[in-house]
Amino acid sequence: MSEEHPYLRLSDKSGVDIVLELLHSYPSRSITYIALGPLTNLAHTIKKDGNLFRANIGRVVCMGGALDVPGNTSPVAEYITTPHELPFQVYTEAIDPSFDSTAVPSLSPGKSPLVHFTSSFLERTREIMVSFGKDAMELHDIVAIWCAIENPPGCDLSPGWKTRSRFFDIERLSTGELTRGMLVVDRREDESAYSPGANRAKIQAELEKLNVSHGLWESIALPAQVETEEAMRSRPPTGILCVTETPGSDVLLSVLFKRVWGVEMTTE
Repeated sequence: MSEEHPYLRLSDKSGVDIVLELLHSYPSRSITYIALGPLTNLAHTIKKDGNLFRANIGRVVCMGGALDVPGNTSPVAEYITTPHELPFQVYTEAIDPSFDSTAVPSLSPGKSPLVHFTSSFLERTREIMVSFGKDAMELHDIVAIWCAIENPPGCDLSPGWKTRSRFFDIERLSTGELTRGMLVVDRREDESAYSPGANRAKIQAELEKLNVSHGLWESIALPAQVETEEAMRSRPPTGILCVTETPGSDVLLSVLFKRVWGVEMTTE
C-alpha cells in the first residue's frame, strides 16, 4: 500500500511534535487546531512550547464539555450535543440503496471502496442509534470540523454562524469513579451563570411551557447568588467564543455529501 496521499502524511513522530513543526512551517495565525475529545495533546503542546503555540496558532476549535447541562457520556462527562444529524434514510437514498444493518452486511460488488467502507462502518452505528430510538447518526465531531473549515483564522464568521462570548475557567477532572471527565466550570464573572445545581435546559423548557420569553443564554430565571473572591487567571479579554447557531443541518449534509462522497445535494 502506498504511503502517499494528497491529504494524509504518515509519520512516526508524536502529535505534539507534528503540531509544533506545523506552527514553525506555516505563516503565523494560519493554522486551526481542532480538538474533538480530551485535550491531552493540546496541553502537552503548550507545555512543551507554549510561547510558539500562543504566538503562531490561528484558532482553536474545541468540541466538548458539559458547561450548562448534564453529560451524555456519563452523568458529568460529555463530548458534545448538537441537533445536527445524518438520517440513515437519506444516506440510503443518496449513497447506498442497499444499506441496512449488520443483519444484511454491505457487499463490495457494485460499490466503490469508499461507499463499501462507510456502509460497513455505519451498519453497527445505525443499530446502536436505533436502540436509542433514533434512526440517525449525530454529527458531533463533524460539526466541529465544519466550523473550522467554514471559519478560518483571521476572517469574520461565515453567513449563518453565530457565537456568544463567555467568560469561564475550566478544570477537567481525570480521576474518580463519579467525577472522571467532569468539567468544573467557574463562570462567576459571566452573565450566563445560573445558581449552583441548576440545569439550564430544564429551566428553559419550563419557561417555554409558561410562554415566558427567554434568551439562549438567559440567567435571570435563577441568578447565581455568588461573589468572586479574586480575579480569575489571565484569559482572552473578549472571552471564549461559543457557537450558538450554525447554518443548519441541511447545509451541513450538503457539505458532507459533497466532500466525502462527491454527491451534490440541494438544500431547501
